Amino acid sequence: MIDLRLLRDDPDLVRASQTARGDDPGLVDQVLDADARRRAALTDYEQLRAEQKVLGKQVAAAQGEEKHALLARGKHLADRVKALQGDADAAQATASELARSIGNVIEDGVPAGGENDYVVLRHEGTPRDFEAEGFTPRDHLELGEMLAAIDTERGAKVSGSRFYYLTGIGARLELALLNAAVDLALRAGFTPVITPTLVKPEIMAGTGFLGAHADEIYRLEADDLYLVGTSEVALAGYHSNEILDLSRGPKRYAGWSACYRREAGSYGKDTRGIIRVHQFHKVEAFTYTTVEDAAAEHRRILAWQEEMLALADVPYRVIDTAAGDLGMSAARKFDCEAWLPTQQRFLELTSSSNCTTFQARRLGIRERTATGEMRPVATLNGTLATTRWIVAILENHQLADGSVRVPAGLRPYLGGLETLDPVTS
Repeated sequence: MIDLRLLRDDPDLVRASQTARGDDPGLVDQVLDADARRRAALTDYEQLRAEQKVLGKQVAAAQGEEKHALLARGKHLADRVKALQGDADAAQATASELARSIGNVIEDGVPAGGENDYVVLRHEGTPRDFEAEGFTPRDHLELGEMLAAIDTERGAKVSGSRFYYLTGIGARLELALLNAAVDLALRAGFTPVITPTLVKPEIMAGTGFLGAHADEIYRLEADDLYLVGTSEVALAGYHSNEILDLSRGPKRYAGWSACYRREAGSYGKDTRGIIRVHQFHKVEAFTYTTVEDAAAEHRRILAWQEEMLALADVPYRVIDTAAGDLGMSAARKFDCEAWLPTQQRFLELTSSSNCTTFQARRLGIRERTATGEMRPVATLNGTLATTRWIVAILENHQLADGSVRVPAGLRPYLGGLETLDPVTS
C-alpha cells in the first residue's frame, strides 16, 4: 500500500498519480478523512484515559456520596473511552481498506493514459523483408505443427481452449530458453529458485494482484489458495514479515515456475496458437533493494532482459508503459516487444516493474539502515524468458521450406543444432 505519510504530506502528488492511472483521485480525500477521524478519536481517547487515571485516585480517597458520584462519573468515562476506541478502530479499518485501493504512486515521467498511450524508447534490430526473400511467412502455429513442436488440438482435447502441448523440439526449445535465462541470472548474481505455484490469499493480496484484475487469477476454493500467474508472487512472499540486511547490496532471485492465468476478458483475442494461454513457464528476476537504488536496479533488469533478447536475435522495441496500463503495484514498467511478422505488430516478450515500497509495506518486509532506522525495502521484477518467446523465434527465424534457423545464442542449449527441420512422418 502507499505510504500514508506521503499521502498526508503531499496529497496532490497521489491525486495526480491516480488521475494519470485513470483511477479515482477522490479516494485520496476519503482516506485522509478517515485518517483524520481516527486521529481525532485517538486524541479524545487519550484525554479521557488521562482523566480516568486522575479520577481513579480521587475515588480511592473519597467517601460516601462523593465516592458514589465519582464512581458514576468513572462509568460514564469508561463507556466513552470504549466508544472512542471503537470509533478509532473503525476509522483505521476504513482508512486501511481505502488505502489498499490506491495504486502505487507513479514515477516522474511515466506517460499518462491507457494501454495505447505508451512511449517508444527505442527500436533494436531490423524486421526481415520476407517479400524481398521471395516467400510469405508462416505463423508460429503452422511452423510449430510442421516441426511437431506445438500441439494445440490435443491440448484442447485434454484441458480445453488455450491449452497446448510442447512436443519434441518444442519442449527442448522452451527448456533451452529457460536454461539460458538461468545461466544469465547466475552470471548477474541471482540465486535460482524453484518456487511454489500455490500461495495463500495474504501473499497474493500483498503483491497487489487481488485488485481490479482478481478475476484473472485461478483460486482453489476448497483450499483457499491461489495459483500464481508469475513467480513474482511467491518471491515477494519469500521474505514477508522479515528484516533484511541490504548492506552488501540487493538480494536477487531468479524464479522458475509454471504460471497460470484465466485470461478473463480476453475472449476472441489471440486465440490461435500459444500467444495467450492459461499455462506457461517463465524465469522471473526478482530484487529486494533500497529505495535509493530502485530506479538504477530497474535499468539493470532491463539490460539483462535485453541480453536475453540478443540471444534470441529477434527485432524488438522498448516501451515506457502508460500509467493506466500499469499493474496496481508498479510505479513504472518497461516492456520489450518483439516484431511478429505474420501479424505486422509487436508482441510483448518481457516486462520489468519497479514496485518501490508498495509490496514491501503490504508484506511487512523492511531493512535496518546504517543509522538503525527501520523502513520498507523496494521490490522489482522482470521477465527473463517465457514460453511466448517461442512464437517470436519461430516466426522471425523461419526459412522458405518451413525449417527454422536456431539463433546462435541458443545453439549451445540445443546440442549445437543450427536448424529445426519439419517432421515429414
